[in-house]
Amino acid sequence: MRPVRLMKVFVTRRIPAEGRVALARAADCEVEQWDTDEPIPAQELERGVAGAHGLLCLLSDHVDKRILDAAGANLKVISTMSVGVDHLALDEIKKRGIRVGYTPDVLTDTTAELAVSLLLTTCRRLPEAIEEVKNGGWTSWKPLWLCGYGLTQSTVGIIGLGRIGQAIARRLKPFGVQRFLYTGRQPRPEEAAEFQAEFVSTPELAAQSDFIVVACSLTPATEGLCNKDFFQKMKETAVFINISRGDVVNQDDLYQALASGKIAAAGLDVTSPEPLPTNHPLLTLKNCGPGIQLTARGLLQKAGLGLRRGQSGHEAAVATAASAKSKHWAAAMSYCQQEGKDAIICDVKRPCSSKQHS
Repeated sequence: MRPVRLMKVFVTRRIPAEGRVALARAADCEVEQWDTDEPIPAQELERGVAGAHGLLCLLSDHVDKRILDAAGANLKVISTMSVGVDHLALDEIKKRGIRVGYTPDVLTDTTAELAVSLLLTTCRRLPEAIEEVKNGGWTSWKPLWLCGYGLTQSTVGIIGLGRIGQAIARRLKPFGVQRFLYTGRQPRPEEAAEFQAEFVSTPELAAQSDFIVVACSLTPATEGLCNKDFFQKMKETAVFINISRGDVVNQDDLYQALASGKIAAAGLDVTSPEPLPTNHPLLTLKNCGPGIQLTARGLLQKAGLGLRRGQSGHEAAVATAASAKSKHWAAAMSYCQQEGKDAIICDVKRPCSSKQHS
């Protein structure tokens, strides 16, 4: 009898027990894990991935050509415990025929709730108010002191009306928002119909919105999208929220817009870098709340029970790495095209319907 050939899977972070159990069930997998909660150094990643057939990584792990070269020809699948894939060198990965798994729905609700929390916290100036209570600045009730901005009868602009953008609009609608605007690569009339949202250009959205929420993917087209020109078009009373990626925003331009009073306030879930250095200028502003990060805890809140049950979560990411011979490598090509994603990107929630991915 021929010996069973073990497939090596390298995991770049300490993962929850459920994920370790899922990998342990794969009898043909030999698992090596970077057993710490801190990001793996590049040198250790190169060492660990050498000869691996599967790689399970996180958003903070940059899988570039150097890492792929270190892995060698054995590497067949990369699974990332994240919604975004901008940390992966997709062109190089596709060139090598490596399949990619990700977890697109895992943080939709969590991120939408955080976006709304950031918006309300920022527009109602809660961090400033809390600080005034702590430092004795609150002396008496004053009619105009710490007045914020309300959502009732407002216009909300959403950059990127994908899953998360729609979930944000769905949560904001009951607050009495009068008008939703959105922008993106193309109109999405079916998705927009629920909110009667209008598709407009990015400059129009900046000029007309009272609140702007950035919920798009980071791509070459969106990198630096929110810059000086963008902020110059915004209302002085407008509030800016970013829950996408830090690099979508030119942070120097954002600082100038906030410090000069060109815009009212900003709430940031993401920054560049993450976390911000403690001496970063944005941290000196009272009208900016940066660096409220989503962590793996958010992923765990929405963790599913496995790929075959069609649920999302870290087990689904693990399953992709552990099932190198499975037919569930990738999402159907039609789904990839519909979502505007490269066909190499696999939605681990959807089994592949294309024979060429078998």
